[in-house]
Amino acid sequence: MLLDFNMLDTLITSKTRVKLLLKFFLNSNSSSYLRALEEEFDESSNAIRVELNRFEEAGLLVSETVSNRKVYRSNTRHPLFKDIHSILLKYVGLDHVIGSIIEKIGDVRQVYLIGDFARGINSDIIDLMIVTEGLDKTYLLKLVDKAEKLIKRKIRYLLMNSFEADVFLKKQSSSDYLLLWQSEG
Repeated sequence: MLLDFNMLDTLITSKTRVKLLLKFFLNSNSSSYLRALEEEFDESSNAIRVELNRFEEAGLLVSETVSNRKVYRSNTRHPLFKDIHSILLKYVGLDHVIGSIIEKIGDVRQVYLIGDFARGINSDIIDLMIVTEGLDKTYLLKLVDKAEKLIKRKIRYLLMNSFEADVFLKKQSSSDYLLLWQSEG
């Protein structure tokens, strides 16, 4: 089920809170500190600090001091972590992308979220890396077009074989990609 894009914004009226949820709960490898978030979100440090404190008090975020900076990350052991992550996947439309594209296009080994969303930054474009040893590209284009209309976001994708994907991922920080799907075989 695809969530209406306004649904999360209606449920959570603080734009800063929505940005923080995307930043820390879409990709649990994401971490950041106050000043970096201030630059990234283009918002006042006070508004961000208030929300970070609320999330930390609720146990949704944990922090540690690194080089005189308080660095935050999601608390993956929190009982609501998986639920929040699932809601965000639906909000972004990734659950629909997986269901309507990936499982129908052939020999796909893995699918990674890369780009802005992998780093927890809301965007009109979903960047995917599809690891495959061969698939029907014409059919893929049709499915992508159909999914874009449903989720109201543009989908860009890279097709790589397993070797190319390994080389690419080794050059990335773990917060720059997120494994969305993997074949069982």
